[in-house]
Amino acid sequence: MNTFKKNIFLLILVSLFINCESKTNLSDIQIEKKVDEIIDQMTVDEKVGQMTQIDQRFLDTITDLSTYSIGSLLSGGGSHPSVNEPQAWLDMYNKYQSETLKNRLGIPLVYGIDAVHGHNNVYGATIFPQNIGLGATNNPELIYEISKATSLEVAATGIDWTFSPCLSSPEDYRWGRTYEGFSSDPNIVENLGAAAVEGYQSVETETGKKVIACAKHFIGDGNTEFGTGMNGLVDRGNTILTSEELKEKLLPKYKAAIDANVQTVMASYNSWNGIKCHGSKELLTDILKIELGFEGFVISDWQGIDEIPGDYKSDIITSINAGIDMVMVSGQGQPYKKFMKLLKESIQEGSIPMSRIDDAVKRILKVKFSNGLFDSPLVTNESLDIIGSEKHRDIARQAVRESVVILKNDGLLPISKEISSIIVAGRGADNLGMQCGGWTINWQGGQGDITVGKTILDGINNSVSVDTNVIYSKDGSDLSSVSGDLAVVVIGEDPYTEFFGDKDSLDLLKEDIDTINQLKNKGYKVFVLLISGRPMNVADHIDEWDGFAAIWLPGSEGDGVSDILFGDYPSTGRLSYPWPIQAEKGANAKTSDLLFDVGFGL
Repeated sequence: MNTFKKNIFLLILVSLFINCESKTNLSDIQIEKKVDEIIDQMTVDEKVGQMTQIDQRFLDTITDLSTYSIGSLLSGGGSHPSVNEPQAWLDMYNKYQSETLKNRLGIPLVYGIDAVHGHNNVYGATIFPQNIGLGATNNPELIYEISKATSLEVAATGIDWTFSPCLSSPEDYRWGRTYEGFSSDPNIVENLGAAAVEGYQSVETETGKKVIACAKHFIGDGNTEFGTGMNGLVDRGNTILTSEELKEKLLPKYKAAIDANVQTVMASYNSWNGIKCHGSKELLTDILKIELGFEGFVISDWQGIDEIPGDYKSDIITSINAGIDMVMVSGQGQPYKKFMKLLKESIQEGSIPMSRIDDAVKRILKVKFSNGLFDSPLVTNESLDIIGSEKHRDIARQAVRESVVILKNDGLLPISKEISSIIVAGRGADNLGMQCGGWTINWQGGQGDITVGKTILDGINNSVSVDTNVIYSKDGSDLSSVSGDLAVVVIGEDPYTEFFGDKDSLDLLKEDIDTINQLKNKGYKVFVLLISGRPMNVADHIDEWDGFAAIWLPGSEGDGVSDILFGDYPSTGRLSYPWPIQAEKGANAKTSDLLFDVGFGL
């Protein structure tokens, strides 16, 4: 056994021993007392360290974790170990945690990750449908089970904290994050968001450590005005609402999450009436912490404070005084040592009162205590086999079939499993990366076999009789005319994340339309499946199709689509967003301008 592994083993034994000796459910009063005792011993440098979060890719050296008493690490999209497999993730976590525990007061770090549709950074993990698909299920019990399964896979790799659920209620479909919202209807988001929080935080490992959820992005990220965002589009733009409108329309989603005991809240990139949310004391302190009674801690988004007007030091002062408790410095833009230096300077100058610093650190330490980090900072590999387990993939498959929304069916469904032949075509038919979308293995996702799962084509092959001839053609150009035969054509959007998905036009790709027309011209009946993160412009085409279903971004279990195509389960998916004739009009389109309304599904 090499020295590193021996040290890890000994630290795990010590951790387990401490946990066995002292594993008790501390009361809030006991936690409060322990936290106060630690804060009384802390130096300014140690407090600054606790308020700092760094992406593990940008650590100057691992010993900085203990030297500066760093409070948190994260893995942003694509920030994985050199070998992306579960054991390597666990080893990485334990390595960083072991180093952190060498700090003077033995305060553990909390490790965060964007596990937003499963443990989606980890190769082989179960990838669930993106939230827009889960909204179409409108099944809070299912969302609870999905979130619980996600936390079990997250916890197996040691990680403590998932930056989920997203509570946006997107209105402008040109926004590249539309698919992160369960629905444009805040009431649906409120219901499903609370279920997600409860599911994420229901998991307790064998050593008593729990996973922390994060409600995001506070607030108004899905309600920005077109043209006010990055590149003159939507993302990170300005939300214009009066205080009364904000409280009536958007706050109930967060109140439900807080009532479900969400431990952290992430500030939003957007502005509210011209003021960046990261710098708004009215939002983060007066409304979130005082009015809503949120007692956890507020984390910034990735370099989120950098977008506040002014220089970097003034960004720090404004954001911390506004109510940010931990800053996701990341280290990619501004160096984290520069952040810590400027934060300390600001404290010593009196620009940030020590009472605000102590409040922030107290909130962070309370979350660490209440979730078992002080008792069980290190993790064994006994639960790694749960990652991508059959049980979790079964839950994902259920989520896929409940999320499929049939919008047109001219007698094609259900398809007989004894059909003599079936054409499966389109860019998305045999493309796992496309059906998973963004936030999968890498930040922007990818194409093809980026992880483990079943494509739409796999699902069809596994559903039909052994005598059925399944013919795959990517674009239909290599097929002869077979009048009357059926073609299932899978079209849609390529993967994207955040502002990379902002578009001023939501037209279908020409190559997708060409594929459909190629098949129609050869005499095939065509059932179109649309992979997308939002409603698209189909009004000019749908009359030419024999059937049409929105399958959103279904994730790794494409066979859930076949469950609906072949009638193994009833179709229960219903739109959680209105579908305008012109998709760019978004959720605020007039009823007369809609192709399908919320709740529609055959």
